[in-house]
Amino acid sequence: MKDIQAFFQDKKIRIVDHSNPATLGTAMASFAADDTLCQTAGRNANEVATRFWVHDHTVVLGILDTRLPNMEEALAFLRKQGFDVVVRNSGGLAVVLDAGVLNFSFVFADTKEMGIHSGYELMTAFIQELFRDYTSDVKAYEIVGSYCPGDYDLSISGKKFAGISQRRVKKGIAVQIYLCIEGSGRARADLVRQFYALGQAIEDERFSYPVVEPDTMRSLTELLGVEMTVADVQKRVVALLREYGAELIECDLDEDELNVFEKRMHQMVDRNNKALG
Repeated sequence: MKDIQAFFQDKKIRIVDHSNPATLGTAMASFAADDTLCQTAGRNANEVATRFWVHDHTVVLGILDTRLPNMEEALAFLRKQGFDVVVRNSGGLAVVLDAGVLNFSFVFADTKEMGIHSGYELMTAFIQELFRDYTSDVKAYEIVGSYCPGDYDLSISGKKFAGISQRRVKKGIAVQIYLCIEGSGRARADLVRQFYALGQAIEDERFSYPVVEPDTMRSLTELLGVEMTVADVQKRVVALLREYGAELIECDLDEDELNVFEKRMHQMVDRNNKALG
């Protein structure tokens, strides 16, 4: 993604605001919502959406996490700590969501120009621009010791504060990011460390689970040394899109999309019932 401004310039961008944790309830609904928007984008090459979502006290697992040798005890630990547990429908491993974590997605058509890395590069460039008035040190590379490590971990001074994932459905692409804005990055990472320890991840010879080192992770508030809230960052995203010349239209799922959403939600519920028992 060579020119991020050109991607957004003069486009009508639909804003879907699910940042109130009570709006959708379980995080399963957020993955169903992004799949729904993918289907809409896949039918219209000019359709671009930005969806904000926040879920409190939730741990989102990857399918590999559900195959831990001692999954039952690890799962019981998370629930005892007051966390809802959801299995995502895309790749990746365990991440922690709470009221201090902002997720947002860019959803657009899957065209020939959008290669496998293009979505990741788009989001990386956008985040670098989003916080350019605070730092020029946002880098994208795997932070070993973080939870859900990957090539597009975002970090400042080697400390991870965000991760990017991507899902392609029905000729649409959802590029999703979780941004740890407030609170303690170490505390979130330590929760996942305990989850893997109780799940006996180190004893599993089939899969390689991350060895989580809590000191590798921080929130943006900790890294930048400023008080920053989820709402502040959400406003920044909207302002930057306007700066790029996009026309923003706030619009939730319509009636047709709600029908698709219900089907996708049923799929998520079935997936979670099978994975978690």
